[in-house]
Amino acid sequence: MSKILEVQDLCKTYVVETQSNNVLQNVCFSMEEGEFVSVMGPSGSGKSTLLYTVSGMDGMTSGKVIFDNEDISQLNKKKLSKLRLLKMGFIFQQMYMMRKLSILDNIVLPAYQAKQKSRSEITQDAEQLMRRLGIIETADRYMTEVSGGQLQRACLCRSLINSPKMIYADEPTGALNQKASMEVMKELVQANRGGTSVLMVTHSEKVASCSERVIYLVDGNIQGELLLGKMENTDDLPVRERKLKNWLDEMDW
Repeated sequence: MSKILEVQDLCKTYVVETQSNNVLQNVCFSMEEGEFVSVMGPSGSGKSTLLYTVSGMDGMTSGKVIFDNEDISQLNKKKLSKLRLLKMGFIFQQMYMMRKLSILDNIVLPAYQAKQKSRSEITQDAEQLMRRLGIIETADRYMTEVSGGQLQRACLCRSLINSPKMIYADEPTGALNQKASMEVMKELVQANRGGTSVLMVTHSEKVASCSERVIYLVDGNIQGELLLGKMENTDDLPVRERKLKNWLDEMDW
């Protein structure tokens, strides 16, 4: 199996009024195609910065990030934007959608921008995704007319509309209750089983337990990794969660 992501000696430094803040320091890790990896760590450890930097949404200070055999630091803004549009999907804690567009119109928007298919094909793909995720009834509604769980599943549909190789998820369940969180994670796991790689930032041990590998970040450095393996079914989740909790307790972070 080939690598979808390689991160080599990644550093990210912010300078504010001559004060340097080294948010990421010589971070190194890689992901195989089809892998599901979670990033955990205390607040301020650099989790979200890592996600934005390796996806090209934010620039790096030094190091190298290879995504799907392309060095993203060598791409200009236009090529990087095209790469993100065609090969990456994004889900955030804040469900960024256009309030004046329906849920369906929000989902199809990235595909319209990609211009890889006809509008009728794109609409058909979007409706198929919405049926699969159980939200087809929300197609003509607006974001103020649906629940948080439905809205986050719509965001997942939008992230999948261009059949990306990787989904980057930043606290995708952070604004949801436990029931809605597990519904969203079930669908994210299904997308991963379909072959889409996932890199997710989360503070939740239960949510992280759905992934097959957990990276723990402290002060911009990777302090440890735990291999959980593929989750076969939701019955495995309590055992995986206990394993993760015990690991974190033993490492005393």
